[in-house]
Parts: sequence; structure tokens; C-alpha cells
Amino acid sequence: MRDAVGRLEHRAMNTTLGIAGYSGAGKTTLIEALLPRLLARGLRVSVIKQSHHDVSVDAPGKDSWRHRQAGAQEVLLTSPHRWMLAGELRGAPEPALEEHLARLSPCDLVIVEGFRHGAFPKLEVWRAANGQPWLHPADPHIVAVAADEPPPGSLPWLPLNDVEAIAAFVLNWIAKHE
Repeated sequence: MRDAVGRLEHRAMNTTLGIAGYSGAGKTTLIEALLPRLLARGLRVSVIKQSHHDVSVDAPGKDSWRHRQAGAQEVLLTSPHRWMLAGELRGAPEPALEEHLARLSPCDLVIVEGFRHGAFPKLEVWRAANGQPWLHPADPHIVAVAADEPPPGSLPWLPLNDVEAIAAFVLNWIAKHE
């Protein structure tokens, strides 16, 4: 694994890995657990989270909210601690994943939660208690499965509660795809 991390230090392009699964499978929880482990190994990681709900990064009545309400196409809010860019679609279609990826600063890995039907590599997250079907038989872009029981077929299985094993898989997968 140390060799994989060493090779990652010279990456110039963002590698994208989706975390795909049905609601309640544990995608967000897994990403939250993976991030500190990947960061501890020296990776720069960004996350794109797709939501099907109306989301807002600012509060009604605040300046940035007022600028958006007044018609600004984009509002970039910045402070000494963080910055956020909010774009208004105003009836236009949601941008494709590729457009969002182009907005990100260079990093070693972009984890994508959402865009489940996209044609990019994904790790399927599956939980038996959800009663949902597996995604991987129908999605050729799934490279492995993190689940609470072994999946059908021949894809690599990572026990969902073994975050260290999942992190090791992600590191090795990145190293093979640089």
C-alpha cells in the first residue's frame, strides 16, 4: 500500500470513483469513514454529492441569498475559513457530472455520491436489510462491492464494516488507474 501512495504523489489529474447504492445503504456513512483514512495517507480528496432535493448553502436573508434571489447566475461566498460557489439553474437542466468535475481543483481522488447511472467507475454499497436489488449485475462500471454479505458474481467483495479494507482497496484501485 505504501507503494500505491508513493505513486499517487505525482498525480496531475483527478481520478473519479463513485459510491453507488440505494438510499439507506450507508453511502454517506462510508464516505465519512473513508475520508480521514485517505487523507491520513496523504491524498487530496474532493467529494461531489448529487441530491434530488432543493438545497441551499446559505440562509434566507443573508447577503449571498439576496444576491441569488436578485438574479445572480453564480454567487461565490468566501471567508478566511472556506468558500462556496452556488450556481442557479433557473430552469436549465442539471449539469452533467463532467461539468462539475471540471470545476474542481486538482486532487488525487474525487468521490462521487450520486449520478448512479453514470458511465464511470463505482463502488457499490449494499445492505441486505434495505431489500433492494444489487446494482452490479446491470452496471458494468461497478468495480467492487462493499456489502454486509457477499454479492453474487465475481466482483471483489469488501465487508461493509471493514473500512480499513475498503480504504486499502480504494488506494490500490487508484494506483492501478493513474
